Amino acid sequence: MSGFFGAVSTQDCVSEVFYGTDYHSHLGTKRGGMTMYSAEKGYQRAIHSLENSYFRTKFESDMNGFVGTAGIGCISDTEAQPLVIYSKLGRFAITTVSKINNLEELAQRLLAQGKTFAETSQGGINPTELVAMLICEKESFTEGIKNVYSHIKGSCSILILNGEEIIAGRDKLGRTPIIIGHRDGSFCLASETTSFLNLGYRIYQYLGPGEIVSVKTTGIKTLKKEEDKMQVCSFLWVYYGYPPSFYEGINVDKSRYESGKKLAEADGHIDADFVAGIPDSGVGHALGYSNTMHIPYQRPYAKYTPTWPRSFMPQNQKQREFIAKMKLVPNSSLIEGKKGVFLDDSIVRGTQLKDNVKDLIENGIKEIHMRIACPPLIYPCEFLNFSRSRSNLELATRKAVLKLKGTVEDIDWSVYADANSQEHKDMVEEIRKELGLTSLKFQKLDDLVAAIGLPKERLCTHCFDGSSWS
Repeated sequence: MSGFFGAVSTQDCVSEVFYGTDYHSHLGTKRGGMTMYSAEKGYQRAIHSLENSYFRTKFESDMNGFVGTAGIGCISDTEAQPLVIYSKLGRFAITTVSKINNLEELAQRLLAQGKTFAETSQGGINPTELVAMLICEKESFTEGIKNVYSHIKGSCSILILNGEEIIAGRDKLGRTPIIIGHRDGSFCLASETTSFLNLGYRIYQYLGPGEIVSVKTTGIKTLKKEEDKMQVCSFLWVYYGYPPSFYEGINVDKSRYESGKKLAEADGHIDADFVAGIPDSGVGHALGYSNTMHIPYQRPYAKYTPTWPRSFMPQNQKQREFIAKMKLVPNSSLIEGKKGVFLDDSIVRGTQLKDNVKDLIENGIKEIHMRIACPPLIYPCEFLNFSRSRSNLELATRKAVLKLKGTVEDIDWSVYADANSQEHKDMVEEIRKELGLTSLKFQKLDDLVAAIGLPKERLCTHCFDGSSWS
């Protein structure tokens, strides 16, 4: 995934854009960028790689040279952005949170029209540049963003810095959020409301699906009303979102607590000495489970963060797994001879969890009961690409079915997505055995939906059940 932040202010807001963007660092791993605008200096931009360092470290030196009363920043999993564009609509900067599944098809159409791509992304077309080109096919930013909505397959949310104005367009089905914050003399726009509080902002408005707005210091103007249909990503509450953040008025950590509570209610009773969350995203779920079951919450794992970056930062999978192992330090005094219930957000490949189990066994644990806060990931994500799997067969569910059936060709995956089917139970049992767990249970989809608190039809649950609006 990726995340962005923008601000317009009556005062210089370089530090706000800097720190606001930094508060999105958990959403991206590859590139960071900032663009500021001032009437005197125009557009100023910096982009840095984040693969071997942090956003603040890379951009601190740029702070001294930037000035501006409006700006946007981005933490990206993929392409370098924001981009500064010269066009018939004037000069503007643009950043996106997107996954465009028909990128090559659209690029070929534009190339056939004589267009030229100047930016690259991992050796290919830069999606943000393609979005800018689609916008510039029309005579206004509003019509241009509508043009993006009508052509792309996948998801796309957009921030455009147009001088001292920010134009924002949320994905047409609202799969990724945009929230507006306000304080005296300033507005900000962000993927994560975590970025608001310490900068003095309060939540002012949640953009609806497909909504387009113009934000200036004088106020907010609606350029396109929101659509009726919404499918916001349910994984924002399960994993991606930072605990203090709100989406659609619903707090991330409160939802995780409810998720753990639902898992506990489904268990009814379990003989265990402690409950633990796999740091960090499993903690909220584990607290809900612990308090509901009245089993003490403990920390058999300590996360060592002073020098180890996030486990998914390196592009090499083996290196990511190595870092994930090195930064979680087991505490044998809390583990040896004990029965533990462990809560985690999800099982994608299962490789990191398998290492966790090995550590626990080596430290003398007696039983490992794993509870997962979402249903099994049956279908690869088509809209945010959170699984980061290069092949469907990397998913733990697909590997389990391959082992059971000897093939994954011509499989009715909906049967495996049904928590009441024997096929589902056999798949879960195969995953349990592969990971070396005493027991393994996944959250039921209805319980996850209830824990989030939005109607099922307003959530994207494609990775769990294959459903989605087009």
